[in-house]
Order: sequence, then structure tokens, then C-alpha cells
Amino acid sequence: MPPARSDIRNLLKEYLEHHPAEREQLEPLVAALDSEAEPTSRATLPGHITCSAAVIDRDRRVLHIGHKASRKLLAPGGHVEDDRTLLAAALREVCEETGLRPADLCLTPQVLGAPIDIDVHDSDANPTKGEPAHQHIDFRFAFYLVTGQPPLLALQDEEVSGAQWLPFADVRSPTLRAKLLNHDLDGQPEPVNASALIHDGRGRYLLHLRDQREGIWEPGVLALLGGGRETGDPCLEATLRRELAEEAPGLKVPHLTPYAVEEATSVDGLAVPIQVYAGRWNGDPDTVDLQEGVLLRWFTPDMLDRLRLSPGLGDLVRRHATEHPAAKGPPDTIHLSHDEAPAGTELHIVGVHLYLQDEHDRILLGLRHPNSKYALNEWHFLAVH
Repeated sequence: MPPARSDIRNLLKEYLEHHPAEREQLEPLVAALDSEAEPTSRATLPGHITCSAAVIDRDRRVLHIGHKASRKLLAPGGHVEDDRTLLAAALREVCEETGLRPADLCLTPQVLGAPIDIDVHDSDANPTKGEPAHQHIDFRFAFYLVTGQPPLLALQDEEVSGAQWLPFADVRSPTLRAKLLNHDLDGQPEPVNASALIHDGRGRYLLHLRDQREGIWEPGVLALLGGGRETGDPCLEATLRRELAEEAPGLKVPHLTPYAVEEATSVDGLAVPIQVYAGRWNGDPDTVDLQEGVLLRWFTPDMLDRLRLSPGLGDLVRRHATEHPAAKGPPDTIHLSHDEAPAGTELHIVGVHLYLQDEHDRILLGLRHPNSKYALNEWHFLAVH
């Protein structure tokens, strides 16, 4: 499936909010989005969408490659293929042409996942491919290198003749050069996501079960509430409070304190530094009107090895629990039993499943133990003999 037109329109809308003077020159893009032809297909004429990557290092230089076909020095990029988004297309192209891995790159906190530049330019005819002269509507996305020193490149011999790191002032594309010079892009990776490590002060931690859907970041696992920064967020705490209000409107955490920076990997493989905030809350998860994901539940650290968690979450919770011992006193609620199957349990026998639904149309499911001999780590109806 090609990238959704609605997503491309949203990128264009956000871009024009920052660059309203370019509205007229982007009319070919509007026409491509309004036509019946697929705007990202290289067969669509007189023009189609392409994607490029501006990879920036700590010295504020941009990676350029020698393009054999055009004999030009360009930012890595090319045509959209079977890519989920335009950003994913730019990431794939730079990795194919330079040998960089997605994990070598991260989003910039200044531009995030929006295009830093959209340029319409002419592309020469290519008789060998039967292509007449046409236009490329190029979406340019900015990435930072994760490491201080640029990694060794493994250039694609078929299309690439060499590579150079050029200062912003020497970037070959005039439109991209202008955008780079106008942004405070220092090449220093910073967290662009924020998560909430919510605990009740008595040893319980609030975890969020994500949807098991395509395109969801780490689907079907228990994780922390939170999400990615948007251009309107003044700071990462504002990002987190916006995300909490969107995901769980009834969850009110009065104080959030920066606790740790964790590393994660996005759906597209990009490195994602996450600022984790710690906060205290002792309410009932069933009352927060959950809008995203499947459920919210309290868990204690000794239960974590029985759960399917997002990478690194178990160590994060245990570290916080060690540094912040639980207050003494009776628990607020009854915890789940840690025992294995009780004596007398028989496996692989004929039985029935119990379907329980309350007045709010919620269905009761049980999560099987990861060491279960049948359907481990899966949610199921309660089983009875």
C-alpha cells in the first residue's frame, strides 16, 4: 500500500503553515493529490512525489552522495516504493544508498517527523527506462546521527559514485540550504518522546496494554503511557501531559519529575530517545476513560517476568522500585496470585469458556502465564471444567 493521501495532505498543511509563501510553487503537489493517479508512483506524469534525507552530523554538515545517473551531488533519496509513509521512504533510500542503518539515525527535535523542505524541480528524460522529462515533488526529511562520529559508509555501487559531508552553506539544493540555515539544527540528539512511569507509592506501577494492530509501535505489549512530541508542544512535559489527556482523560497526575532517558526503536527502526517522567497516582484504572490501547492495570515488580513488556521496561521499573521503596501498610487492592496452576489441574481436557460482560459492555479476559503449556502470553476467556 502506498502512503495514505490524507497523511500527505497533513504534511503539506503543516508545512504551509510554516512556509505560506511557497503555496503557489507547490500547486503541482496539490494537483497530484487531487488527481486520480497515485501521486507517489514514478509512472504518474507530469510529476510525482519523491523523498530525500538530510542526514546531519555534530559538525552541522549534511551527507551528500554522487548520483551516477545525473552526475550530481545530492542528498540521498529516490522514489517511493512499498513504504508505509513518506518519512519511511526517505529513511529506506538513505540506508540503501549509503549503508547506514535506521538505528544510526534519529529525528531532530526542531523538525520532528515533518518535512524540512518540499521542492519541485525538473527531472531529465531517461530513455533507458522509457521516462520522458517530468517533475519531482521532493519531500526532504531531516535526521541526526546518533553517534558523535559518522559511521563508515557502504555505498550502493550501482547508483552512487561517492559521498561527501558538506556544511549547511554548501548544501547543493538552494531550497534545502535555506531551510537548514534558518533552523537551529546543531546535530545533537535529544529526546523527542516522553513517557510516564506512574506508581502509587506502595509498590505498584501503572502499565498500558497497547493495541495489537499493524503500524502500532510495539503492538500488544504492556508499556508506559506517553508518545511523541508535536510541533506545538513547548516542552516534553507538555508533550506528556497532552498525551495523557488524549489517552486517558481521567488520569490526573499532579507532579511529573524527569527520571531517566531510555532508548527505544520506532516502527521504522529509527533510534528514539525517550524522556521518562515519574509521577504518583493511586486511583482506579477502570475510571480513567481509556481512549487508546486496550487496558490499564497496576502491577508489582515481582510480576514483571510473567508479562510481555516493551523492551527495557522491566529493568526501568525495578530500578525505580529499588530507589523508591514501597511505603509500609496494607495494599490498596488485592494482588493477583503468584502461584502456578493449583493441585488437581488437568491439561488438555474438554471444558468450557466463561464469557463475562458487565453493564459497560466490558468483557473479562485473562492473560496466560508466559510459562503456560498452552497459548502462553495470550488473552483468553476464563476457562472452567
